[in-house]
Amino acid sequence: MHGNGIIDSVAHEQRSEGSLLQGRNRKDVAAIRRTGAAEAGRGGAVGAVGTETGEAAELGVGSWAAVLAPRLAQFTAVARHEHVTRAAQELGVPQPTLSRAIVRLEDDLGVALFARHGRTLSLTPAGRSFLASAERALTDLERATESVRADVDPAAGKVAFGFLHTLGPETVPGLIRSFRADHPRVRFQLVQNYGEAMIERLRAGDLDLCLTSPVPDYPDLVARRLDEQKLRLVVPDDHPLAARKRIRLAEAAGELFVTLEPGYGLRRITDALCAEAGFTPRVAFEGEEAETLRGLVAAGLGVALLPPPAVPRPGVAELTVTAPRAVREIGVAWLDGHPDTPPVAAFKKFLLSRRGRLLPR
Repeated sequence: MHGNGIIDSVAHEQRSEGSLLQGRNRKDVAAIRRTGAAEAGRGGAVGAVGTETGEAAELGVGSWAAVLAPRLAQFTAVARHEHVTRAAQELGVPQPTLSRAIVRLEDDLGVALFARHGRTLSLTPAGRSFLASAERALTDLERATESVRADVDPAAGKVAFGFLHTLGPETVPGLIRSFRADHPRVRFQLVQNYGEAMIERLRAGDLDLCLTSPVPDYPDLVARRLDEQKLRLVVPDDHPLAARKRIRLAEAAGELFVTLEPGYGLRRITDALCAEAGFTPRVAFEGEEAETLRGLVAAGLGVALLPPPAVPRPGVAELTVTAPRAVREIGVAWLDGHPDTPPVAAFKKFLLSRRGRLLPR
């Protein structure tokens, strides 16, 4: 029922660099492989590589993926060269170490992957089948690595940013335009939704930051107030109140209201302001989007408490509410303890610098 708009403002730059030994990460990958080969040469469980970070445990103790992952690059290098010595030179590991690793791989699988011909080797049918799958796995791993490295690139990384529907027409485009004046290559994944839904996306790790209202107060979140927005009583332009410039909200106690659905921040604010004015609003319609409510007011379905529109809408009159003070606070929220990538840190700093001038005046 609640739609999410997800937009990549700049296309992700894809690079195809061939094998794991190519490209700018060659030294890093070679170092990882030497670690894996050293583990194999010592006769230990090759699947133990990476256990300090919990990687093998995540794959499952004794799983084939945990056991084989560090050895796929060794196998593919030998298969490509059909010569252990040349493959060892490419990988930067001792030839005996690599030989033992390949033998141990075959022993673990219970399958002969290579036929030996003196110093050279050739793939068996089983080896050719295994090579195709190994190369796909390594290619997928490289792509995943490049993707996550690209997302944290300070100059061209990604920010997953959520915001309220009412901030979409003007506020958020202006913020992104200003930020990208100094960070032109940063990419945005944008999610437009109501406040509680965005908070759940924060908790799920789908969002880095969100602009929402009211400013949330949860122990697992960090939230900072950035600005406030006046709310107006919107009435049809042929309504008896339409000639007024100002109104006390209590004067609308007898009106039908069109509001957002329960769970939306603006609905909570509307209910709270009406309660402060001494009445419970009679609701004629509950919707999901503020401009839809403004259109229904123009159609004579009721009145509404709404923030100012990006563009004036015909058919309605918008009255200043003098009592109680009718505003909504806009804030930025993020998950407490969640580490920021450089582009997220830069955008967070930018948002906090806009405190008091976030919204168009």
